[in-house]
Amino acid sequence: MFFYIAKAVWFVLQPSTLIALLIGYGAILIWTGWARWGRRFVSIGAILLLVVGLSPLGNALILPLEDRFPRADLDSPPPPTGIIILGGAENRLVGSARDAPTLNEAGERLLEGAILAHRFPEAKVAFSGGDAGILYKSDSEAEGAASLLSKLGIDRDRLILESDARDTYENAVYLKKELEAKGELDLTKRWLLITSAYHMPRSMGAFRQAGFYVEPWPVDYRTRGMVDLTRPFDKVSEGLRRVDTAMREWVGLFAYWLTGRTDALFPAPNEGAPDCASPKGC
Repeated sequence: MFFYIAKAVWFVLQPSTLIALLIGYGAILIWTGWARWGRRFVSIGAILLLVVGLSPLGNALILPLEDRFPRADLDSPPPPTGIIILGGAENRLVGSARDAPTLNEAGERLLEGAILAHRFPEAKVAFSGGDAGILYKSDSEAEGAASLLSKLGIDRDRLILESDARDTYENAVYLKKELEAKGELDLTKRWLLITSAYHMPRSMGAFRQAGFYVEPWPVDYRTRGMVDLTRPFDKVSEGLRRVDTAMREWVGLFAYWLTGRTDALFPAPNEGAPDCASPKGC
């Protein structure tokens, strides 16, 4: 139920939708006895469209999320036991229809996963992602990921696929259950978590809440760093998308905290995590 409520609420609350509704509602009021209010709504909506779409607001919102978790130190022993890749990097609706890989902006999740798998040939590669579609259903992301990773040279015997999760908390809970059943979780094993940098705080909080301690390996950065706090966008659509992406994570963090799906409102490095470089492992 949480999944469907979250989808519906976010559709209405995302900034780009709110701006469109404000302008649309104002345009309707202009042709009624409330024309003065209609003009106000349209004017406010137009100003917000330009500010949100062209200013560096989206970068300012997403930068704290991206910078929250640095990458794990992979030069320190022990080597990773496994690599976890979260779904969200594919468009399976198109991919299954075209019978071709269809990566989106988050495609680095799979590519970086393959790179690390070759760097650590003994590590297992776990992928978690089902079908998160509501209006349009497709096959699970796990199927597409298995096919792509195999083509990138990862032996299928190394793959552990979880194909039921539809959101981040389910990723953590379902994958933990899958790995426990295979005997892949104990204090001697070290697991890396690969997801988009802006999504890492919510992911780490959800995995910790599920009792599954992992080390972060953020990818798919959308900003260069502090320098982008003064960089405006040259396309309104790009600025709107950046604000939508950042706000989705901030709202998601708050919702997960309210519902007990994360261990903190804004998870930080090393909160309650064991030392994976210690003799006891993680």
